[in-house]
Formats: sequence, C-alpha cells, structure tokens
Amino acid sequence: MENNSEIRTISDALVTIGGEESKLYSLVPNSNRTVQPIALMRLGVFVPSAKSKPVRGSNVIDVSEDFRELEIAKAEGYTDITLRGSRLDMSTDFKTWIGSVRAFSKYGLDKNSIQIPFTEFAKLCGIAVDDINKRSRDRLFHSLSRLSSITISFKNKDASRATITHLLQSATFDIEKDIIHLEGDSRLWELYAFDHKVLLQLKAIKALPRKESAQALYVYIESMPRGFIQISMARLKDRLSLTSSNSAQNLAVRNAMKELEKIGYLTYTETKKDGVVYFLIHSRRPELMPEP
Repeated sequence: MENNSEIRTISDALVTIGGEESKLYSLVPNSNRTVQPIALMRLGVFVPSAKSKPVRGSNVIDVSEDFRELEIAKAEGYTDITLRGSRLDMSTDFKTWIGSVRAFSKYGLDKNSIQIPFTEFAKLCGIAVDDINKRSRDRLFHSLSRLSSITISFKNKDASRATITHLLQSATFDIEKDIIHLEGDSRLWELYAFDHKVLLQLKAIKALPRKESAQALYVYIESMPRGFIQISMARLKDRLSLTSSNSAQNLAVRNAMKELEKIGYLTYTETKKDGVVYFLIHSRRPELMPEP
C-alpha cells in the first residue's frame, strides 16, 4: 500500500500553515473564491481576449524566475523554464481553470485523475443551470482544449536534460454519459504551494462582466503583498499583453483602473516621475465593502 504521507495531490496545495501555533488551515475554493498560484496571477497567462482579431494567437512566457523554486526544477537542476501555448482569456478560460481547480480540490484527494458529471463541472465554472446548453458545452470544450495546450518546458543549464508537461494533462468528454474526465500532472501540484497560496475572492470578477482588462488587472493586483503598492503603467500593460497601439493600451489600463475603483475594490492615484507613469494603490477591498 502506498504511504499516504507520500501521496501528492492537489489537496496538498489547499492547506497552509499559519498562526502562532503553526496550525494547518484549509483553503477551500467555492463559488465565491478560488485558490490560485501567485505566478499564474502575476504572469500574462490569462489576458483580455483580442476581440478585433479572429485568431487568438499564442503566448510564450519565460517563467524561469517564477518557477525556479518548484521541487522538479530544484531536483533536476532546471534553470530555463518556459510556458507556451494558446492565448487564454479571462471571460471563459479563467473561469474554466477556476472550475478545474474546484473540481480537483473536491475529488482529487488521492489521485491525479477525476471524473464528474458535466453539469456539475459547468456549475463549478460559474455557469448557471439554465445556461448549460450545447453552446456552453462547446465553449467549455474549446476552453479545456486551450488549457491542455499550455506546455511547461524545463531545461537545465547546458540543455542536456529536459522535461515537458502540461498545465492540464488531458480532458475527456463522454457526450453519451454526459461525464467529463480531467487529468493533471502530480509534479505540478506544488505550483499551488510555492511562494504562498492566495484565496482569490471572485466578487470583483462577477462585478465586472465583459470587462476583461479590469478582471485581469484585479487578478494581478490581488497577487501583490497587502498594503500600499506602486505599479508602473508599463508593468500593467505587460500584464494585459494587449496587441493594440501604445496609446490604446494606455487607455485600456486607465479605463480598467477606473472600473476597479468604481466597483469599490481599490483607491488609487496616478502619478508621473521622470517620465514614467505609476499607479499608487492606497487600499484594496476584495469584498467590495468598506472596511470597518
């Protein structure tokens, strides 16, 4: 029999240690919050969709700095780590990813492969029961295809050793039985534990329907340490990974920040120093409620 202490599943990532007595605390995803690895929040993995272009294109992101503390990287001496694949959007792909995390946290206690009714998976992705139809099924299917396209490649310094894996190993949909089967790579569960885990409140996401730039900046800003922070315009444009003109990107960032302030998530000031535009984030309220 396999030693339970050696089993590594996504459930391992949903526990953190804190408090004066170093007790274990569960981070439980639900319809109002999700557990997300900081790297995926800070990097341009989930970005606004390019509505003016019929073809999504692809992303290639150097994640060597962000993923270097993964056990697989340290054990094998991997220093060159790249994430590449389809451009993932906020409107569908991020919600599908959230649903996948919730599904694994609920059913992946001792295995890397899970099987659940499609209707339940759709609800975990935030789709209302009345909206589960052929169109929504097709959207989730294509979204899972894009998630499965994301590869993470690891290489050591002299490129004599390498590993390639996927953010999501596979997804199988049995239409006749209306069941979906998801499989992940156990070597990547640690992705949810390194640096620190974040309970990402989803209230702001829900308050920003069809405003993907604002959603993406919310996810990015929530990955930052609490308290006052200063972020450059250039960094926010880089996070959105937009393909429009520079002036249009500046406008998109400013409009997104205004939306985040409008829903009550943050207060900020825009300033300029030595020709560089910065946003000074004074306060954040992921619950969108005034602090007591």
